[in-house]
Amino acid sequence: MRRLFGSVRSRATLGATLVVAVALVAAGAAVLLSLRSNLIDQAGNDAERTAQNVVAQLATGKAYDQLDMDDDSPVQVVDANGTLVAATDDLERISGTATDAVKPRPQVGGTGSTPATGGDDDADDADDDTAGKAGEIGEGTKFSDGSATIDGDTADYRFAAVPVEAGDRGPLTVYAGGSLDAEQSAVNTALTVMLIGFPLLLAVVAGVTWLVTRRALRPVEGIRAEMAAITQSEDLARRVPVPDTHDEVARLARTTNETLAALETSVERQRRFVADASHELRSPIASLRTQLEVGAAHPELLDLDGAVEDTVRLQGLAADLLLLARLDAGERPSDTRFDLGALAREEAEGRANVTVQAQDVDVAGSRGQVGRVLTNLLDNAERHARSAVTVTVRRDGGRGAGEGAWAVVAVADDGDGVAEADRERIFERFVRLDEARSRDDGGAGLGLAIARDVAVRHGGTLTVRRAPAGGALFELRLPQAR
Repeated sequence: MRRLFGSVRSRATLGATLVVAVALVAAGAAVLLSLRSNLIDQAGNDAERTAQNVVAQLATGKAYDQLDMDDDSPVQVVDANGTLVAATDDLERISGTATDAVKPRPQVGGTGSTPATGGDDDADDADDDTAGKAGEIGEGTKFSDGSATIDGDTADYRFAAVPVEAGDRGPLTVYAGGSLDAEQSAVNTALTVMLIGFPLLLAVVAGVTWLVTRRALRPVEGIRAEMAAITQSEDLARRVPVPDTHDEVARLARTTNETLAALETSVERQRRFVADASHELRSPIASLRTQLEVGAAHPELLDLDGAVEDTVRLQGLAADLLLLARLDAGERPSDTRFDLGALAREEAEGRANVTVQAQDVDVAGSRGQVGRVLTNLLDNAERHARSAVTVTVRRDGGRGAGEGAWAVVAVADDGDGVAEADRERIFERFVRLDEARSRDDGGAGLGLAIARDVAVRHGGTLTVRRAPAGGALFELRLPQAR
């Protein structure tokens, strides 16, 4: 069962079919109940009209045996004692009214039917006497359900009970029935149609849903197959097909291709990083090995200062690579609050030709990592400055901490500056401009890359533009601490 409904197509088909089935059952039940109620009301109205016709005759004083009754509908006239005084001629059985009697008791004395004894003159006098005493139709028709047999035909009826004040005959109640055959026939026909039509309709819904879902999911299968092929071939340059639609599947394909492009860029960057790191490590290691081999063979020729310098360079390069690895792994900076102005003065202390103008402004993050950014910016500025480096720390975007308030560190030198075409490239890893390619002056090309990565991890930015003195102006922007 789990394998049968293990696909989205199967579950969608099952879900749509169940929803339609529930809706059809609810709608069908509502239709049947409404149809039945309307037909029952119609039968009740027919019964009430028949009873009102008899009541009208009784109210005018018409004798029981002269009442005009519908032979196709069961009618009873019952007095206050519950005694049947008039009924339909062919009525054989009845239930659901005040009495089960079907034959009225003979009346004596001129209260409705012909007397049992006496001459014609007495009967005529009795009829005239009865007819002269009119009655009054009562109010408040009551309904009940039952059955009756008329001339051998048994059926269900809706009975209406209408009261009437029949003069000297006292209060009477007329029971008349309206046939429920039409209601039962209509309900049975509708139920049969539903029992036959609902399964066919559900089959159509299931089939259409299956076909539509298969068509809708066909691009998804193409995306899955291409992703499987990319995984197997490890060729991140490939892309999944994007359907010519504007739906969720097309957006999924475009997002997948964007993810593949980002993954390709990341992998390529990682490969380039490993290659550049290997190249940068190879040079000092080879130099240090050469010096040690020469020193082992000729101790008097050992360059201890050069060996120490290469070792220090290796140590710094290893520290930079480790920090970059932590940043790439998504290491979140700590949430320590510290004074950026005080940190700038601390990092500039002891450096020649460096002027600091710093306001006290608090930021949150890793004090050590932000200090590393300032160190890298100052080292870069001193390397390219002719005579002076200026460090400015100020607030921007508000008087205090809050939304849109920034702490800005500007490091400017009076060197040659950075060409506009190189202002983004210098933040790439292992990138050194042509005039800074020497091992001693240019470093490994990781300082500015580390500085920007740290700034981004702290929710800030690091950019470069032309300084007023003509050199480079590096601007570090960090959000102020709340």
